[in-house]
Amino acid sequence: MSNLIGPDVQVRVSSTLDKSVAKKHLIDGVSETCWTSTQGTPQWLQLKFPGPIRPRRLSITFQGGFVGRRCVIGKVQGDGQSRTWTTIYPEDVNRKQVFSLPALEPSEDDGVYGLKLTFEESSDFFGRITIYDLGLEGDVVPPTAPP
Repeated sequence: MSNLIGPDVQVRVSSTLDKSVAKKHLIDGVSETCWTSTQGTPQWLQLKFPGPIRPRRLSITFQGGFVGRRCVIGKVQGDGQSRTWTTIYPEDVNRKQVFSLPALEPSEDDGVYGLKLTFEESSDFFGRITIYDLGLEGDVVPPTAPP
């Protein structure tokens, strides 16, 4: 199992409060920077990988008071469509939280191409989300050899 988030991962978000808290800070590895959404629910973020992966463990460090309390995780297939996979319920705390992800279906043995996290609820009255660090561990699916 290895870190799946690197410079070749594309990040999209539902909104950004301003440039100082932009989406690039989700995966920059700097503990003092963060992404903050505008107000309103739901908020979401999407990770797109250069090739198929098998995600196994997700870690998120929120700012307490701005936590996505219910997060639906969707698997993004090769066709670009997101399908609901699982739901996590982070605590309203300032520490790293780690979530084990369920195994992929046997029909998805070739992996998925991305994840979409939809924060349906926030601990913030206005629905804002603040994330200081986002991590994803798992396996890169090796390319198949041509017949």
